[in-house]
Amino acid sequence: MNEHRPHEDIQANAPGSCCSSDHACQVPKKIQTGTVATDPVCGMDVDPHTARHHAEHGGRPYYFCSAGCRAKFIAEPQRWLDKREAKEEKVPEGTIYTCPMHPEVQQIGPGSCPKCGMALEPMLPSASDEGEDNELRVVRRKFWMAVVFAVPLLLVAMVPHFTGMQFDMTTARVLRWIEFALSLPLVLWLGLDYYRRGWLGVVHRSPNMYTLISLGVLVAFVYSVIATVVPSLFPANLRDTHGMIGVYFEPAGVIVALVLLGEWLEVRARGKTSAAIRRLIDLAPRSARRVSADGSEIDVAVAQVKPGDMLRIRPGEKIPVDGEVLDGSSSVDESMLSGESIPVEKRAGERATAGTVNGTGTLTMRAEKVGADTVLSQIVALVAQAQRSRAPLQRLADRVSRVFVPTVVVIAIVTAIVWMLIGPEPRIAYAIVNAVAVLIIACPCALGLATPISIMVASGRGAEHGVLFRDASAIEALAQVDTLVLDKTGTLTEGKPTLTDVVALDGHEEGEVLQLAASLEAASEHPLAHAILTGAKERGASAVTVQHFDSITGQGVRGELDGRVIALGNVALMRALGVSPDMQDARIEALAASARTLMYLAVNGKLAGALAVTDRIKPGAREQLAALHAIGLRIVMLTGDSEATAKAVAGELGVDEYAAAQTPQDKAAWIEDARRQGAKIAMAGDGINDAPALASADVGLAMGNGTDVAIESAQITLLKGELGGILRARKLSAQTVRNIYQNLGFAFAYNALGIPIAAGVLYPAFGWLLSPVIAAAAMSLSSVSVIGNALRLRKARI
Repeated sequence: MNEHRPHEDIQANAPGSCCSSDHACQVPKKIQTGTVATDPVCGMDVDPHTARHHAEHGGRPYYFCSAGCRAKFIAEPQRWLDKREAKEEKVPEGTIYTCPMHPEVQQIGPGSCPKCGMALEPMLPSASDEGEDNELRVVRRKFWMAVVFAVPLLLVAMVPHFTGMQFDMTTARVLRWIEFALSLPLVLWLGLDYYRRGWLGVVHRSPNMYTLISLGVLVAFVYSVIATVVPSLFPANLRDTHGMIGVYFEPAGVIVALVLLGEWLEVRARGKTSAAIRRLIDLAPRSARRVSADGSEIDVAVAQVKPGDMLRIRPGEKIPVDGEVLDGSSSVDESMLSGESIPVEKRAGERATAGTVNGTGTLTMRAEKVGADTVLSQIVALVAQAQRSRAPLQRLADRVSRVFVPTVVVIAIVTAIVWMLIGPEPRIAYAIVNAVAVLIIACPCALGLATPISIMVASGRGAEHGVLFRDASAIEALAQVDTLVLDKTGTLTEGKPTLTDVVALDGHEEGEVLQLAASLEAASEHPLAHAILTGAKERGASAVTVQHFDSITGQGVRGELDGRVIALGNVALMRALGVSPDMQDARIEALAASARTLMYLAVNGKLAGALAVTDRIKPGAREQLAALHAIGLRIVMLTGDSEATAKAVAGELGVDEYAAAQTPQDKAAWIEDARRQGAKIAMAGDGINDAPALASADVGLAMGNGTDVAIESAQITLLKGELGGILRARKLSAQTVRNIYQNLGFAFAYNALGIPIAAGVLYPAFGWLLSPVIAAAAMSLSSVSVIGNALRLRKARI
């Protein structure tokens, strides 16, 4: 059931808002006003208040991350500005960015999340973004820069230990300064953004994983700098034979490189989760052929098409917007909406949907819904909304993370104190190394990723199979459902009346009865008239013109043909004409018992036959309901139809319980009563009358071929409009929840085991200590493991 949670409302008109019931956080002015500048050469974020390198061009200031980028810009300013404009065109002006892990945080333009420090990303991927996004390029570039410094740093620091090489004092001091020089760009340049993210977490009373990383790296680096520059500040027993203090430049620098590696892998994984949205966006063409008033045609960008424009769709082209066919006929492949491979015939007056593919004919259409109003755009928005939403399970991770970072800091402090008091010599060195290891290995990135990464993957996977989740809570709620409530018309049945049987009486032939009935209905506007005419056409009977046609409201129709008075209608009409319906006929009795709608034909005051019309049960419905039964669901049918019809359909399909003559209010009341008794309810329907029940259920499923109201009221939309979609949605939700629990369990277990080991609890018994470098590698691998486990959902069998 959709709950309104004010603390998670998205404030699209409040850039940088970040409010929750537990956090009185406020985005810094720098982010609110969008004053984080972008280096036009390399694309890195630069703080204009602290940037050392800047230049002016065309009356506008530009800021750079280094002197090299500034020199390149000054040499060819227009070249870099043109490239920047090309990139910016991919993201429309005013695009809202949000945090992958905290969707309530959003702002206009890119930046970092004040809660977790992660880079914000657009709420919707851009259709024109054909390559890797800027964030991935920047992180990858920074990682390879880090490798350039980290590899020699590791060699300088570790080779003497592994080889047992001994150096004189001069060489040892030179190597120490080389370590300092190699770690300096790693710690103070490539790691700078992490310190900013960590500090934002402290400012907003929401310490995050970057807070721990910053503490660990800076403590190790500052300690090492002091030990290198002024070793005399330290006790003599800490100095080696050259009078030098042990330093940790190598852990500080390599940790930054490993964190960059983890971030690169994470950004790549997040990119894969939006692949389903990108594929949906790519279904729409980039251009349309607009027909002017004078008949001339011109190709324009789809974004320039306005409601009312006339468009020409040539053979093989994709339909660019939603609208109405005005002229021409063709078969259109609508498989992206319905899943059916058989093309649908389109003629004047019928609807055309953006993204569907025209066949061999040429169509002229009038644009009606464009941009975000098209069905395809709404599907894309629905998938994106589900990927950004928060599952109830995420609250558990949020509560843990809220107290986790302060707790880890306390554990690190206690670790340092204990090692300084009772540890072996050199105590200060052991205290710092183990405290840093605790801070690094405890980074809660795996815990924070556990839920949202699974939701992102599952939402994309569902979209590929015609299952659209409105939000993450729907995924979790559907996995807990034990009762499935179904509407009849349009859900279990095809939703349109169909002629099934023709009975001829009193010496008449079936063909004659069908032709007379079709001739009367040809002039009628009754909903059942279409069923009679379609059935007659399929059986080769053609209608002829009748004279003195008359429609009798609530009873039927009558007229004259070739001098004969004919009438077609219900029992009331027959009795009004003095005709007694022959209910003793076994065939008619059987049809009445099967809950079909009967219409009687009278010729010159005598019963000539009867026609049976019914709303056919959807193909495969019985087998699909049996499969839903097999996974433990109780099936209930609520319908506004008559008792006889409801009983017949329920018996044929094998539902557990049914209720007939249900008003929309009755359906909603039935669901509310069942929920009070402890049932977990999923409701599936397709009509406006189902909307209250869909909203009342724990989770509502709207059939994609239904009304907009039903779709808006539901949390899940089944594009193909068939019961198999319910089964796929249920299987996917169950696997997703299981995947989330696996991720959370792994993250909790990892931290529960890793922190004590890093603190040194195994040292007294086994002499084992955890290097900060190994702790950083393990921290990165834990996130990669969670991401890898979530990506398994992409191949889930549903």
